[in-house]
Amino acid sequence: MSHQYNSQYLDNLRHSCAHLAAQAVLELFPDTLLTIGPTTEYGFFYDFLPMHNFKEEDLPRIEAKMHEIAARAYDVVGGQVPKEKARPLFAHNRFKMEMLEAIPGDTVGVYTQGSFSDLCRGGHVENIGVLKHFKLTGISGSYWRADRNGQPLQRITGVAFATKEDLVAYEKQVEDAIKYDHRALGKQLDLFSFRQESPGAAFFHPRGTVIYNELINYSRRLQQDTYQEIKTPLIMHENLWHTSGHYANYKENMYFTQIDDQTHCVRPMNCPSSVMVYQENLHSYRALPLRLSEYGLVHRYELSGVLHGLFRVRTFTQDDAHIFCTLSQIQEEVAAVLAMAETIYRKFGFQEISYALSTRPAKSIGTDELWEHATTALSEAMKSRGIEFTVQDGEGAFYGPKIEIRIKDAMGRQWQCGTVQVDPFLPQNFEIEYVSSDQSRQRPIMIHRALYGSIERFMGILLEHYKGRLPFWIAPEQVRIMTITDAQSDYAYSVLAHLKHLGVRATIDTTSDKINAKIKRAQLMQIPWMFVLGDKEREQQTVTLRLLDGSQRFGIALDALGELVRAEHQAESL
Repeated sequence: MSHQYNSQYLDNLRHSCAHLAAQAVLELFPDTLLTIGPTTEYGFFYDFLPMHNFKEEDLPRIEAKMHEIAARAYDVVGGQVPKEKARPLFAHNRFKMEMLEAIPGDTVGVYTQGSFSDLCRGGHVENIGVLKHFKLTGISGSYWRADRNGQPLQRITGVAFATKEDLVAYEKQVEDAIKYDHRALGKQLDLFSFRQESPGAAFFHPRGTVIYNELINYSRRLQQDTYQEIKTPLIMHENLWHTSGHYANYKENMYFTQIDDQTHCVRPMNCPSSVMVYQENLHSYRALPLRLSEYGLVHRYELSGVLHGLFRVRTFTQDDAHIFCTLSQIQEEVAAVLAMAETIYRKFGFQEISYALSTRPAKSIGTDELWEHATTALSEAMKSRGIEFTVQDGEGAFYGPKIEIRIKDAMGRQWQCGTVQVDPFLPQNFEIEYVSSDQSRQRPIMIHRALYGSIERFMGILLEHYKGRLPFWIAPEQVRIMTITDAQSDYAYSVLAHLKHLGVRATIDTTSDKINAKIKRAQLMQIPWMFVLGDKEREQQTVTLRLLDGSQRFGIALDALGELVRAEHQAESL
């Protein structure tokens, strides 16, 4: 495998670029204090405390200095050195000294290139001369130790790649992401809006509500034979959240309200509600697995600075399901969930799906035996479906392992949507049971499952993935009928009635504009099918079909429209 496609090499390259940025800043602004500079998915950042705040116009200077230093082709040398030898290197920098003293043991990592040294665990290129294809992308605020009450810092962010082609491809991806931002598409297509009266909450317009409902309807159809749908309250007494553990671990993200002088919580999660429904009956082992689904509205407080269209909101709907089962049923249930996930993502044109298994973290509850059984069940469920997956050691929840499912969109970006989580914790907290075959009371396992993740976020992903041109089956307006003159108006309404009978979402452009203006308007709204009606079509009882790419089909008889619609749905289901 060549270096440019080796993830470890890329990480080393980006780590070295972070050091290169720090060295460039010090050469230009010697009084600056350095803090940390880790890698990111596509590059790196470094946090600084400058004497005078950096400005956007400083970025080209810093980037040019980085290229100048890289051309010096310094070797990167370093490793573990005794702390007493490292202290003089960083004695002028309180941030580095704080990090140095916090590192356990008598040695620390120090890496040097030319006259520049940094406190670091390592992972670098051998010579900085290979650092050529990078770009600084922005300046933002940050805080030391990510503590909002701590020292404010400035963060310089950049991207770095092994080849010029990869950098150019990334820049094109960013350009497309800006051009097809779902927030702009939402406004252009009249789908949703955001208002200051309710920050972080989407107002879905009629057209956007069609997409929202179609997403839920499709999910319902997939699971109608295997899941039972429930609907539970939005606001519940705080005692429930103490029992579930959310109050202790998630309180700062929850909303509260007083009812009859008692504290109630607006739910941030749906899972305790499913447990409440389970508790209403005593279940036999024969009734398991019990699969309960809910399209549940949740509210979570997010800082205003991180809100981002439909991607980061304060209220959203999850396509939740909770499966109550025995230990021995976990593998089969998870395999079925994975099959459904693949069906959903393929339906929407996501061909690249990746999976990660997150295992037991250092701080966790439960026995080794339970963790091993649950983790093995998740692993074997993926293997049974021929799924290759990565292992994220120690990244599971404190109560159980999980599978994370990621999809790659048309712009090459990865999105983590689906999650399958094994949880023995909530059943234990709420003391729920089932009657086993020997009539003893046993504790079920709970599997949490969300495949869209959130309806709102998934809609945003779809809009950007398709660049606004949604597939026919989910388009809010599937057909727009347009007449060349008013003489075809009566015929247009008969075509509309026929389409409505077929279950097609259609409208008529009733304006007196010329046909070219009508077509342009429909194209801007990304309507998949346009029916153009003139005297010839009216006389022959046909339509002319115009597609978004400009291609046309003439002389389609009204009686043939049903088959045409069915063929389109069938093609999109493949």
